Amino acid sequence: MILCLHVVGEDVWHQYLTYQFLKSDIISTVEFNSTGELLATGDKGGRVVVFQREQESKNQPHRRGEYNVYSTFQSHEPEFDYLKSLEIEEKINKIRWLPQQNAAYFLLSTNDKTVKLWKISERDKRPEGYNLKDEEGRIRDPTTITSLRVPVLRPMDLMVEATPRRIFSNAHTYHINSISVNSDYETYMSTDDLRINLWNLEITNRSFNIVDIKPANMEELTEVITAAEFHPNQCNTFVYSSSKGSIRLCDMRTSALCDNHSKLFEEPEDPSNRSFFSEIISSISDVKFSHSGRYLMTRDYLTVKVWDINMESRPLETYQVHDYLRSKLCSLYENDFIFDKFECVWNGTDSVLMTGSYNNFFRMFDRNTKRDVTLEASRENSKPRAILKPRKVCVGGKRRKDEISVDSLDFSKKILHTAWHPNENIIAVAATNNLYIFQDKVN
Repeated sequence: MILCLHVVGEDVWHQYLTYQFLKSDIISTVEFNSTGELLATGDKGGRVVVFQREQESKNQPHRRGEYNVYSTFQSHEPEFDYLKSLEIEEKINKIRWLPQQNAAYFLLSTNDKTVKLWKISERDKRPEGYNLKDEEGRIRDPTTITSLRVPVLRPMDLMVEATPRRIFSNAHTYHINSISVNSDYETYMSTDDLRINLWNLEITNRSFNIVDIKPANMEELTEVITAAEFHPNQCNTFVYSSSKGSIRLCDMRTSALCDNHSKLFEEPEDPSNRSFFSEIISSISDVKFSHSGRYLMTRDYLTVKVWDINMESRPLETYQVHDYLRSKLCSLYENDFIFDKFECVWNGTDSVLMTGSYNNFFRMFDRNTKRDVTLEASRENSKPRAILKPRKVCVGGKRRKDEISVDSLDFSKKILHTAWHPNENIIAVAATNNLYIFQDKVN
């Protein structure tokens, strides 16, 4: 991993830190913890890298506490299911932090089949002066021990240890696409294409199935679950999205099996826009509750929508992410890009939305002013004191100097995973094997 430092600029968004991972280790998830002090990334190689924010320096206040590597560990290894002759890759699909209860940190990480609970702790002292062991740890001859010593703790270089505390496995037939920690901090749910399971964080040998949409005859299968999340402060409420563009809100108080939803959020399709690709692009790739719990944000292939949980009939707001790609859907389908799953995030006050696009572009939408901006995460444009300049995409006709043609977009460069600091305007953007951290203007 290569660290490349950039001095802070003086505009709305600027780049100040770039991490480059190995090409084989493409970043597959990014997540801040509840305080924003830590930032975790998972990659296709099964590795988790945790970054910690440094304290602000009085000598260099403009640095505002940069994120440096805190811990790196191998979370998952490749496995092979001999009964199904199926290889289970080590790629980290999702990471979710647990609220900090003591000096240690805890996070959940999952690949396609297994969820693991990790403890990340610091150690800066070591015990010395054992009676039965020498300084190298070998057992001493009891006959040579003539006096008793009181062991003492001696300072040592800081060591950060990551240890697996729980392993939750053998509960999913299909690939896990999301995990979500409940607001009771005792349970969490794991979701695959057809089922959602509820786990207790202390119990690894059993889980409770709370949603099952698998039909008796698999030939009758019409949709799959794409994402799920718990309500931020109501432990009985959760939501899940489907490949048919619908969002279902469920209440665990109604029944043990939540196959019958409490609310259904679904926008009727405009018949005039109907096409061969309609079902594919309407599939929801991500769903997120707002921090207040009042709104839902969903991302499909072309749009981001905001729903009021008290209004099921239509979305409250709809934002076009890259509408200029409508004319390119055929070629995107032929190259499988149309199946890319983009994520979306809220800022800390639920006033701004962010999601990714192609050509290493990412989009921000201000819900109050209705203004939006397209920004680019690129190493080529990463100069000291670099200011992120808005980018524009031109569709046909004459192209201005500062615009890029839709035909020139690089679809192999895409931003699928983003994260927003819970309290500040600091964002993390994963562009294939590069992690970019941006912050707003420093006053």
